[in-house]
Amino acid sequence: MSRKILTYVKHGLLTATMSRVTIVEGVVETARGTRRTPADKYDERRTQLAISALATLGELGYAKTSLREIAQNSEFSHGVVHYYFADKFELITHCVRYYKAQCVTRYDRLVAESTTADELLVRFGDKLVETLTTEAPMHRLWYDLRAQALFDEQFRPDVLMIDATLQDMIGRVVTRYAELAGRSLAVDVATTYALLDGVFEKALLGHLTGDSWASDDLRARVSLVLPKLLG
Repeated sequence: MSRKILTYVKHGLLTATMSRVTIVEGVVETARGTRRTPADKYDERRTQLAISALATLGELGYAKTSLREIAQNSEFSHGVVHYYFADKFELITHCVRYYKAQCVTRYDRLVAESTTADELLVRFGDKLVETLTTEAPMHRLWYDLRAQALFDEQFRPDVLMIDATLQDMIGRVVTRYAELAGRSLAVDVATTYALLDGVFEKALLGHLTGDSWASDDLRARVSLVLPKLLG
């Protein structure tokens, strides 16, 4: 089959160029045999828009960003952005859900591979510093959204859900750390998460304001806090 352009109007204002494509009962089937419904395409485009919007939202924050401004700083038109997201709230929650879904398992590998408590402690601190320096705008967006939830109840279900997944992520780290140390945690996981979250947020603020010692301080504070959490 020669190359052709297929346009889906109902689900996505989506245009794709494919070498071999057939359409069977509304399902796209490529030469590799992958079958994707228009709904799948719709969800994929929403995620593409979310990824594109993250940079603008992370830089400007929730209050200063509009759908039009997001469109102006992306490859998509304002009409396309508005087609997929009814308002800014819907877009920003989708963005943060997507980002946090990518990061909540980032420590699982070091948890699985570390063979001593000291090794896990060092690798955990290094990973925190890495995400602090490479993904600061995204973390700033998360804290912005969490602060908004104090005033706007429509944010609360998503914030609580995301916060719970982050707590579970930290819980896996500290639980394994205690196991490797042959001791038990002196405090519950929720308290441990709150402590480490506060340490990270303080380091993030320092990093964003140009404190050259923010990364070293974060690593040092984590190395100080975790051993004290053991019973």
